[in-house]
Amino acid sequence: MSEILTQTARAYCDRHRLRLAERLGFGIHGIVHVVEGNFKPGKAAIKIHSANAPYQRERDVYLRLSQAGVRALLGFHVPQLIRCDDELRVIEMSIVMRPFVLDFAGAYLDAPPYFSDEIWAEWEAQKRDQFDHRWPRVQAVLAALEELDIHMVDVSPSNIAFLD
Repeated sequence: MSEILTQTARAYCDRHRLRLAERLGFGIHGIVHVVEGNFKPGKAAIKIHSANAPYQRERDVYLRLSQAGVRALLGFHVPQLIRCDDELRVIEMSIVMRPFVLDFAGAYLDAPPYFSDEIWAEWEAQKRDQFDHRWPRVQAVLAALEELDIHMVDVSPSNIAFLD
C-alpha cells in the first residue's frame, strides 16, 4: 500500500513541478511527505490518502478552515491549504511547527458521527488518559473546531501536539 501511495505522490509532484522529499508520517488514512518547489523556494507537505471518504472529509475541513481564515486555534497552528487534487486524493498544505492541530481525515462536518453514550464515555476516558493534565486545553481546541461545525474524533497527541 505504501508503495502505491508513494507512486501517487510522485505523480502529483510531476503534475505540479515539485520534488518529493522526506516522509513526515503515515497512518491509517495515508502518508505525508515534504515537497519542494522547483521554481519557488520553500517546502510544503502533501498528504496522499488511501481512500476517497477520508480524503473528501479532510479536503472539506481544510476548505472550511481556509474560507474562515483560520491560521491557528487557541495558539495551535493549523496547516494552510495550498491545493488539492481530487483525482489523486492529495492535499497540499503548509508545514506547521508545534503547537499544532492537524490530520482531519477522521473529522466530520456539520454534525458529529453517532456513537452511543457508552462509546463517547469510553472515548473521553481514553483521551483523558492520553492527554492527562492537558485534556481541558484539548477540549477547548475541539470546542473551537465545533464552532466551525468541524467535529474531530480522531484525537491523539500526534495530531493535537503541544510545544513541549
